[in-house]
Amino acid sequence: MTRSTLLPTRVLLVCAAIGVATGMVGGVAGAVTPLVLVGAPFAYGLVLGAHVLPGIVAQEVLRRPLVALIAHLMAALVASAFNPAWIFRFLGTALLFGAIQEGVAALTRYRVWGPWRFFVSAVIIGVLVAVAVFFAADLGALAPWAQVAYLAISVLGPIAWTALGLGIGASLRRAGVARA
Repeated sequence: MTRSTLLPTRVLLVCAAIGVATGMVGGVAGAVTPLVLVGAPFAYGLVLGAHVLPGIVAQEVLRRPLVALIAHLMAALVASAFNPAWIFRFLGTALLFGAIQEGVAALTRYRVWGPWRFFVSAVIIGVLVAVAVFFAADLGALAPWAQVAYLAISVLGPIAWTALGLGIGASLRRAGVARA
């Protein structure tokens, strides 16, 4: 008698590998964040958008419940190795982004995996981050053109990173990573 588990070891290992790879990207994004905030704060959404990768890649490859959240948490731990002082920021971002990605997938009962579904979560993340960071960082003090650029880039950043994540995930599926 075989027992089916929600998250078999193979799935957890794939999530861990995705988390490590995308966590390095997140670590680099975290490292350049202070430079971007000082030099071009309106571009911060592009840097922050990199943190959508773990969930997008994991869901595109595995197409199962909870994989976005697990990959995000693994990525946050890896990213925190680059900047241990930001561990709670990385974990908070992982939980928020992973929950949004899982929530959108759950609304479709984990049965719809078209690209549009991934982009819905990217837009939600982009809008949420744009509004939150706009007020938290007092970006209202920027010139009007920089405010508009910030809002546009904050929404488009996660969308661009989602497109990249979908490409990576599709390549991994074609390579056989998702096979049982």
